[in-house]
Amino acid sequence: MCGDHSAASFSAPSRRAVFGVLGASVFAGLTACAAPETTPERSTPELTPGSAAESPGVPGSNGSLAVGGEVPPSSAATASPSPTATKRIRRTFIPDYQLPPIVGGLAPVITKIPTQHPVVFLTIDDGNIKTPESVKLMEEYDYPASLFLTKDTIADNPAFFKAFHAQGSLVENHTVTHNINMVRQWGYQQQLNDMVGMQEFAFQHYGRRPTLFRPPGGAYSNAMRQAVAAAGMKAIVTWEAKANAGKMDYQVGNSLRPGDIVLMHFRAEFAADLAAFRAAQLAAGLEVVLLEDFLGVA
Repeated sequence: MCGDHSAASFSAPSRRAVFGVLGASVFAGLTACAAPETTPERSTPELTPGSAAESPGVPGSNGSLAVGGEVPPSSAATASPSPTATKRIRRTFIPDYQLPPIVGGLAPVITKIPTQHPVVFLTIDDGNIKTPESVKLMEEYDYPASLFLTKDTIADNPAFFKAFHAQGSLVENHTVTHNINMVRQWGYQQQLNDMVGMQEFAFQHYGRRPTLFRPPGGAYSNAMRQAVAAAGMKAIVTWEAKANAGKMDYQVGNSLRPGDIVLMHFRAEFAADLAAFRAAQLAAGLEVVLLEDFLGVA
């Protein structure tokens, strides 16, 4: 049915009309089938945990099943493919995890999302290396990501990261200075100042104050948790899996699991790291979902 998402079949009169047309009509119909179909980017029905396995579909550009399947390529089309990635319908999951509240002035710490949904969360840090290739690859794979950026590493070209924002990613807080010893060297107020500086920088350039914080090096303390809450953020986000030096490293197990938060960096090996993540994501059958959307803090 020309790649139509609808499961409805033709009525009996329509079938007789199709089989009774002349050759010219058949040709016209095939030509119409070859016309491109417009697909909304993120307009999706909600899925319950059990419905994902029951929904028909084929692997999408993100590596998992799109709702109702994706539009198959037309065998009649011979034109060159578009230079930009074709956006597909994203699956929407009803979150089965609620972000813990700030208690006693301390922001919660999240290392992994406990969920029954087949989802994984990509996070990319720092912003040192800025190449058009990284923008192109994220668009090609249709991956949304949480970008934990450091002011001192992106101040030379903050506009570069607007391309990722346009693709569905969000900028989060990774401090101004990226002092990996801030937990040991700095007290509450100096940590807070470093966070607030990035909060304001992000708002100035991207129109949104970050809601999530990643500590440089991953270490945190109660003083840091207090500073994160005071800076207006909702949680500290760490990780248990990372794409590094062209391979995947796991703190637990030897493959990606539902709810994993994956760490990457904007480095020279970005393409190799993203390829390693993609291979692991596809092998695990997981959907790349924006962490902020799942937590309700976008």
